[in-house]
Amino acid sequence: MDQRNGRRDALVVPPPPPETFVRVVPLGGCGEIGRNMTVIETRDDLVVVDCGLMFPDDEMLGVDIVINDFTYLRERIDKFRALLVTHGHEDHIGGIPYLLREFNVPVVGTPLSLALIRAKMRDHKLGDVKFAPIQPGERVTHGDIETEFVHVNHSLAGACALALRTPVGTIFHTGDFKFDQTPIDGKPADFAAMARVGEEGVLVMLSDSTNAERPGHTPSERIVGEAFANIFARAPGRIIVTSFASNVPRIQQVVDQAVRFDRKLAFLGRSLQNVIHYATELGHLTIPAEHVVKLETIDEYPPDKVVVITTGSQGEPMSALTRLSVRDHPKMKIVAGDTVVISATPIPGNEKSVSRTINNLYRLGATVIHGTAQGTAHVSGHASQEELLLMLNLVRPRYFIPVHGEYRMLVTHAGLAQKTGVESANCFVVENGDVVEFTAERGAEKIGKTYGGNVMVDGTGVGDIGEAVLRDRKHLSADGIMMVVVTVDAEEARVVAGPDLISRGVFYLPESETVIGELEQTVSDILHGCSVEGIRDVPTVKEHIRQGLSKAVYSKTKRRPIVVPVVMEV
Repeated sequence: MDQRNGRRDALVVPPPPPETFVRVVPLGGCGEIGRNMTVIETRDDLVVVDCGLMFPDDEMLGVDIVINDFTYLRERIDKFRALLVTHGHEDHIGGIPYLLREFNVPVVGTPLSLALIRAKMRDHKLGDVKFAPIQPGERVTHGDIETEFVHVNHSLAGACALALRTPVGTIFHTGDFKFDQTPIDGKPADFAAMARVGEEGVLVMLSDSTNAERPGHTPSERIVGEAFANIFARAPGRIIVTSFASNVPRIQQVVDQAVRFDRKLAFLGRSLQNVIHYATELGHLTIPAEHVVKLETIDEYPPDKVVVITTGSQGEPMSALTRLSVRDHPKMKIVAGDTVVISATPIPGNEKSVSRTINNLYRLGATVIHGTAQGTAHVSGHASQEELLLMLNLVRPRYFIPVHGEYRMLVTHAGLAQKTGVESANCFVVENGDVVEFTAERGAEKIGKTYGGNVMVDGTGVGDIGEAVLRDRKHLSADGIMMVVVTVDAEEARVVAGPDLISRGVFYLPESETVIGELEQTVSDILHGCSVEGIRDVPTVKEHIRQGLSKAVYSKTKRRPIVVPVVMEV
């Protein structure tokens, strides 16, 4: 057991077989939403597809983000050739700065994906990184792995599926995708390339499972434009639109309606401004300069002539929209008559914070449009069942591994694959760390398990927060803490000063003087007992204080706070 991270040692992965092989190892994204990362490994070479992050759940108290365990890569660093990026969403690129601290490998992706990664590199103050920009349709070779980037639609420009050709066969990784027949940029997914790859023969396909439980088709992004037009036509005052900062097609839709209804545009949020800068520079976003104003000047225009695009669609505590909802933002205030459009659905786990933000906005007099109110103000960037079936029929893989989803989504997706003719035995529903090996002689089998657990980032610490620390934090949050400070004369075994009790989260202090006094007397009695018995060893004295005070507090309050004795010698 690794005590620091509270994880069990990984099962042993067998050594490479004598014949040629390729292994698929998901390190994140299977059985969860986020942290997407997959290893593709042959005898001599290894590439990684994506390296994302996941935001902590309610049980991970104080944790900032969650990234992947890179132990499998450390053990194979000599053949780690490249990081391949499907697109630039946080759940696919958020862990890259932590990966590149350890591994000096090229990062391959489309220009916008790499631009967003560069911005993250600057935030982390990382220097020399090898970026290898590539356009959809192009190929890149790393040892005996050749990768073709195939254009797909998603809620971010520059998204690609990957066709990885290995000595054993082709692995097709869809990345996050949907099939939009009328995309905002006018570029539907490259059906011809997918069909060609399928015709050549695909050994195994890894496919996005986020919407595997949703029947039908995911609507086109243009549906959102129609809803925006309705909102813009009716809104009497300012319009504030929030979405994912990286959703470039959504930003373009807001811009188009602002131009149509002659409203000035302002942007709020650093991550949003970064995306707009790079997307505009690379031609993915068109914003007429005459419609853009500084946020500080919006009060100079009539309310019905202003649109503000901001971040915070997930109710993040320090995001712009959340701060606006509690009047805590220095640059802007929500006023009665504002219309706030939340053009996103909550990520699982964020529902409460989003609901709280909406309630706070209503308290300020704003009208809030979210979900399906006044038309469809948001559509997903992920394929629903009919599109997943179409992808399966285009690619026609021999084996199938659903990825990017919670476990029930993976199982549902595997069921869809079987409907298209993939044999049940050839569908592998895997979890993080499972190692699936493919050989010409033995076919496919799950051969072991490696490290696939969470690595928690808290402040500047990476991986130093484990189960033991989280248990203490939960204990503190539930029962509080008591510190006992006492000074003793080591030679004479007598108390020089104290004991003084410091309590946080245990008692309501203004009304607890009597109880505190009784507990201090309890500690004095414990110290007197130690003196009588001749106990002078400080660690032993501390343990007597801890046990005795814990029992006394429980008897009075039925609470079990953490007790921290501090014994100083003079």
